[in-house]
Amino acid sequence: MIVRLITTVSVMLLACHAAVGAPYQEEGLTGLHAKVRIGGKLCLADHTHQGQSSGAPTRKAAEVAAIRSWSEFTSWEYSSAWGNFQLAMDKSMTCSQNGTTWSCVVEAQPCRR
Repeated sequence: MIVRLITTVSVMLLACHAAVGAPYQEEGLTGLHAKVRIGGKLCLADHTHQGQSSGAPTRKAAEVAAIRSWSEFTSWEYSSAWGNFQLAMDKSMTCSQNGTTWSCVVEAQPCRR
């Protein structure tokens, strides 16, 4: 019974994925958000993502890890075209030191070319 249910759900998910096709794969969940043109970039309007790090030995390492976290999650949710932190708008980063380790939180509005 459980195997049949799992098989049925798997088949339904595969059918939905096939029906949505390539545009979904390229844009991920961006259809859930309004978009706005800023210069030569297309950005998600009024929507930001966060990335964070903790336990890094230096502030620079914490900053790099937080940006990587932002980029990986944004790429996973929308596609790699949206996960380029260099193209993001309205970036902010706060970092703190706790003893000998650093943590950072970065927030930015995803954009793509």
